[in-house]
Amino acid sequence: MFVDQVKVFVKAGDGGNGLVAYRREKYVPKGGPAGGDGGNGGDVIFEVDEGLNTLMDFRYNKHFKAKRGEGGMSKNQHGKNTAALIVPVPPGTTVLDEETNEVIADLIHHGQQAIIAQGGRGGRGNSRFASPRNPAPDMAENGEPGKERNIKVELKLIADVGLVGFPSVGKSTLLSVVSAARPKIADYHFTTLAPNLGVVETSDHRSFVMADLPGLIEGASEGIGLGHQFLRHVERTRLIVHVIDMAGTEGRDPYEDFVKINEELKEYDVKLTDRPQIIAANKMDMPNAEENLKLFKEQINDTYPVYSISALTKGGLKDILFAIADKLEEIPKTSTTIKDKDEKVVYRYQKEEEPFSISRDPDGAYVLKGIKIEKLFKMTDFNHDDAVQRFSRQMRGMGVDEALRKRGAKDGDTIRLLDYEFEFIE
Repeated sequence: MFVDQVKVFVKAGDGGNGLVAYRREKYVPKGGPAGGDGGNGGDVIFEVDEGLNTLMDFRYNKHFKAKRGEGGMSKNQHGKNTAALIVPVPPGTTVLDEETNEVIADLIHHGQQAIIAQGGRGGRGNSRFASPRNPAPDMAENGEPGKERNIKVELKLIADVGLVGFPSVGKSTLLSVVSAARPKIADYHFTTLAPNLGVVETSDHRSFVMADLPGLIEGASEGIGLGHQFLRHVERTRLIVHVIDMAGTEGRDPYEDFVKINEELKEYDVKLTDRPQIIAANKMDMPNAEENLKLFKEQINDTYPVYSISALTKGGLKDILFAIADKLEEIPKTSTTIKDKDEKVVYRYQKEEEPFSISRDPDGAYVLKGIKIEKLFKMTDFNHDDAVQRFSRQMRGMGVDEALRKRGAKDGDTIRLLDYEFEFIE
C-alpha cells in the first residue's frame, strides 16, 4: 500500500531531575551540597533513508517518544544525556506543524536530518543553588519538559519525469513498456490509485526515474477526483511528460485536454507552468489520430515539443525517450536554485508571549495558564520547602499575585494550575 500523508504525535524526552544530596565523608567537616544535575532528554530527529519510498511505517506507529535524561547523582555527578530518537523517512518528506501549518523541515537528500522536537535540559542539583546566604540549599530542579507537538508528514515523490494526463490516456501502459514497473492496467477510469515509479534506461545507457501519477480531471486543484491528493508529487519532478489521447477515443478533444490539465497544474502551483514539458501524443495507431495530431500542432503553435507514440505497439518510444534524456541533461538536479542576492536583514520587534493568563472556572476557581508558568511549575520539586518558596518568589516576580488581586482573588480562594489546586494567601 502506498501511504503519502499521515498525522503523528512526537514527544521529545524530558530532562532528568536534579538531586538533593550532601557530602558525608568521614574527614570532611561541613561537606556541603553535592547533588548533581540531570541529563538532557533525547531529541526526536527525522533522517532521510533512501531505501524507503513510502510512509507505510507511520501507518502503524503514530506516536514517537524519546527517552528522558538520567537523574543527577551524588558527589556532583551529572546524569547521562539521552541519545536522540532517530526516525527514518523517505526522500522527499515534508514535515508540517498541524496547528500552524508551518513547514518544520523539508527532507530530500540521503542522511539529511532535522530536529522535529527538542529534548528538555536536565534539572539542576542542589549544589548549583549554594550561595553565601544559603550554603546548604535543600532544593533541586526537576528536568525541563521535552517539546511535544502534533505534526503532518507528507511525501512528495522525487522522480526525474512525471507522467500527467486525463484518466485512461495510457500513462500506466507507457510506464510498463519503457520500464520494469508493473502498474495495474485496465479499461476504466482511475485504475491507478497511487503513484508508480519505474527506472527507464535508453539504448545509449542513460537512465532516469519516471513516475506514473493518478489521472487528473478538471477541478483537480480543488480536490475533485484524485488530483488534490497526488498533485503534490508533480512538484518534485524535473520534467513533465504530458500524455494525451490523440485519437480522442472517449470523445474528448485533445487540445481541450491539454489546456485543462495545464490549467489545473497552474491552479495548484503557478511555478509548475515554468517546468519543462514534453507532449506524448499517444494512441497514434488508432483511427483519426493523424488528423487530430495535425490540428493539435497548429493549435499549440510549437510551444512544446510533440512526439507521436503508441504505447500499445511501442511505436515512437525510442525517439521520445532520447528526447527526455536529452532534456534532463539540460535541467539541473535541484529544481529550486537559490540565487545570491544583496539583501538587507531587518529585525522587527516581536511581542513576547504573555508568561501567564488568568481565567475562571464555573465553580469560581481561578485558572492559571501559560507556557512559562507551566514550565516553571513542572520543573519545581514540591517535596522540598526551599523549592516551594522559590516557586512562590518566581510567581510573585512575574506579577501573578498582583494580577490575581486585580481579578478579585481573596484569601482562601482556589487557584488551579494544570491538574493541581492551591489556596491564595494574602
